[in-house]
Amino acid sequence: MLTTVQLLALVVFIATYILIIDERIHRAVAAMAGAAVVVFLGIVPWESMLEHIDFGTIFLLMGMMIIINVARHSGLFEYIAIRTAKMAKGSPIMVLILFSVVTAIVSAFLDNVTTVLLLTPMLLYITKLMDLNPVPFLLAEIISSNVGGAATLIGDPPNIMIASSAGLTFNEFITTMGPIAAVDMVLVLILFLAVYGRSMKVTPEEKGIITKTINSLDEEGAITDRKLFKKSVTVILLVVFLFFIHSSIGVYLHVIFPFVDPSLALEPAEVALIGAAIILIWSRVQPDEIFEKIEWTALFFFAGLFVIVGALVNTGIIEMVSQFMISMVSTQFEAMFVIAWFSAFASAIVDNIPLTAALIPLIHDMSGTMDVYPLWWALSLGACMGGNGTAIAASANVVVLGVAEREGVAITFMQFLKIGMATLVITVAVGLVMLYAMFGML
Repeated sequence: MLTTVQLLALVVFIATYILIIDERIHRAVAAMAGAAVVVFLGIVPWESMLEHIDFGTIFLLMGMMIIINVARHSGLFEYIAIRTAKMAKGSPIMVLILFSVVTAIVSAFLDNVTTVLLLTPMLLYITKLMDLNPVPFLLAEIISSNVGGAATLIGDPPNIMIASSAGLTFNEFITTMGPIAAVDMVLVLILFLAVYGRSMKVTPEEKGIITKTINSLDEEGAITDRKLFKKSVTVILLVVFLFFIHSSIGVYLHVIFPFVDPSLALEPAEVALIGAAIILIWSRVQPDEIFEKIEWTALFFFAGLFVIVGALVNTGIIEMVSQFMISMVSTQFEAMFVIAWFSAFASAIVDNIPLTAALIPLIHDMSGTMDVYPLWWALSLGACMGGNGTAIAASANVVVLGVAEREGVAITFMQFLKIGMATLVITVAVGLVMLYAMFGML
């Protein structure tokens, strides 16, 4: 039986979600209003409200948005877009495949939010250039980023949390989740071609016109500021490099500067802010011009949603649901099944970070009755692939939709839900079968 406080928290969460789905009120306004209600009611005390906001995510997004907006002034994205369009040789289907594969691969080794921030402006430019409906391409990019992010320890925040708690290594993630992500990526491309392929077909005459138009473009001429272009590329490569070594940067610095603590590590948000500071100082671009283009609505949406989910955590609702779920299983086979599907569908509704945090201790508690090693992979599969379920299920989804909306491209909640839920079911089902096969349970 729910207490009054738990019932209030649940009602606010459901009401906020309905407003987001309805879309007559902007999702950022709905999230902020819901957050204001739970704080006003004291479900989330004012003095502890900030504890529920994941500022690591907020500042990571902000830092990368600054870098991308400065780089955009140089013509960098137009340059890459034209090169990619030429590789596709006028085929819309090849554009979708190329961008999806690139997004998945980059998302495996960078944070998937960083990846979509880098690639979305290019994709919008290409679709505009080829006079194509950008919606299928943006949806494919979002889903590819979530699938690719599941492949490695650093690709998605739930994987970092799971690895830290369970003591899993980077190589273990590559060998276990890597093959699953690769197979799921192929299935995602097949699904998109089945759903959208017919609308992307062009006649030989149309393809010839598109190819002629694209070939007439000069990628070198797209570079409007060559000095800024070089500075932007340098900073982006530096940020990528720092993302690779951020967790062990102290080891490398200690070799050069012995006084540096070898255990020193940088958070991904710190890397993004360092890159943002460097490019702003080095480029001498007016900061007010750049700050105006930050996706503030996406950042406020995340902040509000974190507080609302914090109300569910504070009142014990997430833990209650999780414990009920775990109490239903008695064998390792059943546990993997329930954890994978529960975390997938739950991640499509609430943010997968607090959900993963709630499930980790419960899996540890099960270690007395069974080997929990396979359960960590079931949690990783569900939490990461569940991010494809709805428009607000993962950070990458919200960021891409925000950037697209700013450019006049609207993707509705229901439009995303149709392809997102199909993707969730397919990727989790296939991934779970592969996990069963890996651990000899078939």
